[in-house]
Amino acid sequence: MQRSMKYGVLMMLVLALCCTPSLFAQGSQDTADEYEIVTVVKITGIPWFNRLEEGVMQAEKELGINAYQIGPADADPAQQVKMVEDLISKGVDAICITPNDATALEPVFKKARDNGILILTHESPDQSGKDVDIELIDNVAFAKRTWDMLVEGMGTSGQYAVFVGGLTVPLHNVWVDEGLKYAQETYPDLDLVTSRIPCGEDQELSKQKTLELLKTYPDLKGIVGFGSLGPPGAAQALKEKGKAGAVTVVGTVIPGHAAPYLKDGSMTKGILWDPKDAGYSLSWVAKYMLDGGDFTTLTSIPGVGEVSVVGDVIKVNAMMDITKENADSFGF
Repeated sequence: MQRSMKYGVLMMLVLALCCTPSLFAQGSQDTADEYEIVTVVKITGIPWFNRLEEGVMQAEKELGINAYQIGPADADPAQQVKMVEDLISKGVDAICITPNDATALEPVFKKARDNGILILTHESPDQSGKDVDIELIDNVAFAKRTWDMLVEGMGTSGQYAVFVGGLTVPLHNVWVDEGLKYAQETYPDLDLVTSRIPCGEDQELSKQKTLELLKTYPDLKGIVGFGSLGPPGAAQALKEKGKAGAVTVVGTVIPGHAAPYLKDGSMTKGILWDPKDAGYSLSWVAKYMLDGGDFTTLTSIPGVGEVSVVGDVIKVNAMMDITKENADSFGF
């Protein structure tokens, strides 16, 4: 009886060992069948792109894909190009990217598409070499609303300055182009004191540039900041100089990050969409296209909202004002 039991146990172990390789093989097959969809951001570790990554992680969980986010330590176009090169060598299925320099990425985008890799951009609607771009706002309306907010704070005349993340960042410069055009037509007495200043992705640099502006232009009445760290940096400088509220500061911000500045009056208003929705939308559309879907027929993105498609650009109307009254209500 005891020998029989031992024999039975031994046979079970043998069967288990025989089956194990096939189980492992099945697991490997499941992993191999997942789409690898990688989001490349302008700069890693800042609040805006931390929030965007939450959308990427949500997509991974809900859609059964291998989705993750990477980005350079600073807003360096060359580093982004190198990251895309590495992803091409790795053979990923799709690259979703917020460009630092649209032109610099064109050759590597061509290489990626020649290798069968989808390219989806965000904040770069005029990007050459992409398959599709996804925007969470109407860019012209967004620019106009930003300048309206500026005027609500400083009035329709006076000196002001504009910050961007970088002179090659596509969408920031589209907003400035549209905003300046709108101001010329609607607020002709606004006086832009200098050309757009690249500092909006670095809060300390934005602070230093604001201090320089205050010294050079003592009558400065307003600052528009594109790049989520531009307005907070400007607000810091105003607080340091005891001028909180004396200069209107508006622009793109993360609500939770901007809330203290909005509440103490050193920042006037913010404007944005939820970066999490952008992260999710990029990954969702990438999977939809990899599954054979035609993006031109899309009418909505689940959990994000209705979309319109113009050429190779998908648009969602998700623009929102950020104020001292509502900054704590967004949850990010």
